[in-house]
Amino acid sequence: MNTDEAKRVLETALLCAREPMTIQGMKKLFADVDAGGRQVAAGVGADTIKLLLEELRHDWRDRGIEIVSLASGWRFQSRPEMKPYLDRIAPEKPPKYSRATLETLAIIAYRQPVTRGDIEEIRGVAVNSQTIKMLEDRGWIDVVGHREVPGRPALLGTTKQFLDDLGLASLAQLPPLQQVAEPGAGRSLEALEAALQQFDDTSPVEVPIHDPAPASGG
Repeated sequence: MNTDEAKRVLETALLCAREPMTIQGMKKLFADVDAGGRQVAAGVGADTIKLLLEELRHDWRDRGIEIVSLASGWRFQSRPEMKPYLDRIAPEKPPKYSRATLETLAIIAYRQPVTRGDIEEIRGVAVNSQTIKMLEDRGWIDVVGHREVPGRPALLGTTKQFLDDLGLASLAQLPPLQQVAEPGAGRSLEALEAALQQFDDTSPVEVPIHDPAPASGG
């Protein structure tokens, strides 16, 4: 398989994928298998796939959608500057979150892993269980362990879904912020609230899936 054909395969797979694709998943596109479905040859290696992805990213540089690397893999998505136009055909506004929810998410994102007690110490008020549940239901936070102290309280951290929804590959890409470290760090929390709300308002749109039309019978 030549380079142009391999790029075409990758491009098609990424456009049709329902979720971000990992490099390992992309390798399966090129693996040679026998009649029983067992892999008999490696096909295209990870380094080659990464080079092809960079070439595809360059090929799409002047278009309204782009290929991006996220926490859970690679995908096509709309460029931020296209959002005002896309909103005209899908004018739904992103949900607005309460100050308490954004503060809680902010502390988890920048101080993780943290317990509910840590959050309450920083915010100075009790954490509503529904706030934690809502963030868990959204897929943005999860229990990542337990602190080895009496009661073994759950440690909370953000998920890959959180990064994917913000169009980020890692926590290092979160907006810079003064360290959220002490009770009463209101100014830092307000800055993070604004940053997270801005991310949510301008989140890129994943390219919609176009499944092949089923063949007509008869």
